Amino acid sequence: MASETRKHSYLIGSTEVPARPLQPALYLVATPIGNLADITLRALETLAAADIVACEDTRVSRVLLERYGIRRRTTAYHEHNAAEAGPRLIEALEAGQSVALISDAGTPLVSDPGYRLVGEALERGLQVVPIPGPSAALAALTASGLPSDAFLFAGFLPVKAGQKRTRLEELRAVPATLIFFESPRRLAETLATMAETLGGTRKAAIGRELTKAFEEMRLGSLRELSEYYGQADTPKGEIVVCVGPPDTKTQAPADIDSLLLSLADELPASKAAAEAAKMTGASKQDLYRRLLELKANA
Repeated sequence: MASETRKHSYLIGSTEVPARPLQPALYLVATPIGNLADITLRALETLAAADIVACEDTRVSRVLLERYGIRRRTTAYHEHNAAEAGPRLIEALEAGQSVALISDAGTPLVSDPGYRLVGEALERGLQVVPIPGPSAALAALTASGLPSDAFLFAGFLPVKAGQKRTRLEELRAVPATLIFFESPRRLAETLATMAETLGGTRKAAIGRELTKAFEEMRLGSLRELSEYYGQADTPKGEIVVCVGPPDTKTQAPADIDSLLLSLADELPASKAAAEAAKMTGASKQDLYRRLLELKANA
């Protein structure tokens, strides 16, 4: 009996806390993004009581479970095995078991394939229960100093330069703070593309290693951040990029046309557009197209 209690319990310090039984359901459990203390009591109880804990990486999740003395059956569920693992988890749910879904860090379904599992569960009339908690995107947003009344989480940008530029063009006019995840080794190149596409004067913030020992928030314009990371060593750790909404107090079209024509008197069209982009914060591509139109009409 004692061993069964231990199986369905968790530790707070040296105190063993019994976990209450769970109703059959798919539980979406948010886990820490770095600091293991950032987990809720409800999340611990859910993980301790679940019949199955589905993890993005069982090795990563094992560190968290062992930290709190949780001994549960774990199974892998991630992008590469979702087609095979998903049906098995649905089968377990239909058999009356409880399944806790966690990602390596943060809230499940944010940039991971969990939405497919949730969609399938809902289609079959199974219960889905969110257990909210840490989120890298929200942690960066709240510490960025950028407007938080409206925001858009855009996940990871495409790796290929052309596709990345196209995606940023699609997002350029969104009247909200934009939030991205990015690889440390691609950060400098991405910021340069953002400065060119979204406008170098747009305010932005880089969150690195949030909640960990070397946590950093670096604020500035996209141009300033692009120049800093273009010269610095490749940063380490997880990166969140926040870009403020577009400035509604932009120059009037007539003023921009005059600026473009003035610069084009002394510079080639592409360089004139690039210089105007630096001065106005507008998109270089848009300014280049506008300059060609002005020249054609002239």
